Amino acid sequence: MKECIFCRIVNKEIPTEFLYEDDLVVAFRDIHPIAPVHVLVIPKKHIESVTGISEEDEKLMGR
Repeated sequence: MKECIFCRIVNKEIPTEFLYEDDLVVAFRDIHPIAPVHVLVIPKKHIESVTGISEEDEKLMGR
């Protein structure tokens, strides 16, 4: 599978200013905002879909 754009952002292959970063997630401004403040918070771990979330990954939900 070709790496997704979010994985490339997490791996710093695409220049992005992180507003927040810890061991599990990063937060950054959307490049095409639809609101005055539009921030994306994504897990550092690649998760294919919501249906593929394991019990271990549940701690990421609502973080």
